[in-house]
Order: sequence, then structure tokens, then C-alpha cells
Amino acid sequence: MTRVPARGRPAWGERAARGPVERIAAWLQGLIGTEQRPPPDRLPDLPVPLRRSPLAVPYLEAARESDHRRAGAAAANASEQAVEARAWWVADAWAHRALWHFERVDMTLAATREARRIGDIRVAGGDPAAARRYYAEAISEARDIGAEREQGLAALGLGRAELDLGNVTVSRRLAGIAEELFERAGAPAEETSAARELRGEEKPVSPEEG
Repeated sequence: MTRVPARGRPAWGERAARGPVERIAAWLQGLIGTEQRPPPDRLPDLPVPLRRSPLAVPYLEAARESDHRRAGAAAANASEQAVEARAWWVADAWAHRALWHFERVDMTLAATREARRIGDIRVAGGDPAAARRYYAEAISEARDIGAEREQGLAALGLGRAELDLGNVTVSRRLAGIAEELFERAGAPAEETSAARELRGEEKPVSPEEG
């Protein structure tokens, strides 16, 4: 996803980090590097197994008409259906198409959600390392447009990926940031609870255990 800072908002590295979200942003910049991922000019042909799916019919119709909004929505729906079936490769392929179409018409929030969902799909499919870039991009985009709940969901997803990779301290830090974002955004209680569960609680060591 090509990240274009909002007007008047400095890009990463242009000011000293102040709050916890800005501190994690500096860490994420190191994670994803300084190069931006430009969206491809065109998508490859839809793979034959996907083309033959009934879910491809509304997508192909919209894509032929270059109706990116409708094509993106159809691809996102197909991805969600594949997630329910635990068909991770199919879900990933459709989510990438949705992301591409949303980017073509500057549907930034929708594109941000798809980037996060790709991260979720990669984690569910057993590849948390590959999920990190998509979560980081989603956090960056959500931060630029002020979508705190979406930023929290991406931070929570990245925290789970880091836990799967064995980075417990980073995971807890991300969970704490997600919790803060959810509380500020008035997110549903179950999302805040999920962040608290991931963050966990420090257990004091008794003298006998020490």
C-alpha cells in the first residue's frame, strides 16, 4: 500500500516520538523499511480456480467495467467467504485484489482494513513473519487518517503475530497500545478485552519462588 501522509501531518521520522503510539510507529518504520510498496499498475489474471468460483461472477463483471469500488467489495466478500472455509491461499488472493481496487480509487479506510485482513490471513495460515508488513502498513495508514479503532485492530493483530514469533515483550507492548486505542475510540468491549488478554498481567514473584 502506498502511504501518502495526510496534508499537514509529518511523515515518520520528521519529529521526535512523544506518545506510545508514536514510539511504536518509529519501531514499525524500522520493521518495514523506508521504501514504500507501490501498487502494481495492473493485476495478473485471476487464477483459474478462482475464476470458476461463483463468487468470481460479480467481481469479474465489476472489473470489466473498471468499477473499482464494486470490484473491491466483491473481492473482499470472496475473501471473507474463503476465511470462513479456512482456505487461506484463496482468502489471501482475494484480499490482495480487494486491496488493489480500493487503492485505485483512494478508498483509504477500506484499503487499510484489507491490509490488516491480509495480516490476519497470513497469521491464521501459519506465516506470522509475512503478516508483519501488512499490519505495519495498516497501522501507518490508520494513523494518518485518524482511524484509531482500525489502528488498534492492526496493532492487536501485529501483537499476536509477534507472540507467535516468540517476541513476547513486543507483543505485550503492542497489546497495551491496542488497548489504549480501543478505549479512546470507544471500541466494542470484546476488542478491549482481547487486547488486555494478550497484554496479560505481570505476576509478582514470591520470596519462596525467588
